[in-house]
Amino acid sequence: MKRRIRFRDLHGIVLLDKPLGLSSNQALQVVRKGIFRAEKGGHTGALDPLASGLLPLCFGEATKIAGMLLGSRKAYLAECRLGATTSTADLEGEIVQERPVPPLTDEAIEQSLAKLRGRITQVPPAYSAIKRDGEPLYVKARRGEAVDVPAREVEVYRLDVLSRTAESLTLYVECGSGTYVRSLAVDLGEDLGCGAHLTALRRLWVEPFMAPAMVTVEQLQAAAAQGDEALLALLLPVSAGLAGLPELRLDATRSLAVSQGQQIPLDPSMAGRLAVFGEDGRLLALGEAAGGRLSIVRGFNLPPAAPRDRPA
Repeated sequence: MKRRIRFRDLHGIVLLDKPLGLSSNQALQVVRKGIFRAEKGGHTGALDPLASGLLPLCFGEATKIAGMLLGSRKAYLAECRLGATTSTADLEGEIVQERPVPPLTDEAIEQSLAKLRGRITQVPPAYSAIKRDGEPLYVKARRGEAVDVPAREVEVYRLDVLSRTAESLTLYVECGSGTYVRSLAVDLGEDLGCGAHLTALRRLWVEPFMAPAMVTVEQLQAAAAQGDEALLALLLPVSAGLAGLPELRLDATRSLAVSQGQQIPLDPSMAGRLAVFGEDGRLLALGEAAGGRLSIVRGFNLPPAAPRDRPA
């Protein structure tokens, strides 16, 4: 008889080093159900099974900021093979065209890279998780349906060559939400005149986790075997997802008002997003300051005994 999992009320963020071979959702379920037994969880931006690296997992009240992290700036290490395009723009697909790779100078590669930096228009791969009519495009593509993928504007902050051979490039990419590195590889290959596809991808960081201390599934399992204290030491507080935002610390009266979702008066000079902490140090809300008032963007209902959510 299958043992029923006893889930628990758990709040925080795990900086998972997602392994190859698992989808983001599969990795989430392994960690949420099999290790932490958290009642509620979500991830902050899909990585393909052939990609590895940082996948922030949000549990409990941290799921309220998952969408904000999804839209954050990200960095990747990408390897591309020149001379061949595939049906999926990566190693998973069939080769649909092969072309000789011309002799390429650093200057020629830089000219092509320059066209892909900044605010650019990009066509996502047909094999992507973008949904249409409630269904991911990759499902339609695998059924053989013709998939018309509309172009979208994305932001590429950095795109640099780290190393190269006659038929491959290793790239460093910093980009905004919605950018497909696979499409960058395809567009680069087309501009170089030989085609290209992605052969490896690793996510290095997601803002605000710029120098993440990632943990593997195996490390989490080893910690769980030692007991809850060791496991929960790897769970970051919800407030870690708001790192970099100015902090606002309130007295008891204003803490109560914010916990009830009320606006409160502020110094008119304060503006923008704030991480709002109560008198006891608990994270109360993600707030927006404007016109001398604080509005609540997201309120958090963290348990009273949450010392790890108190800023140092």
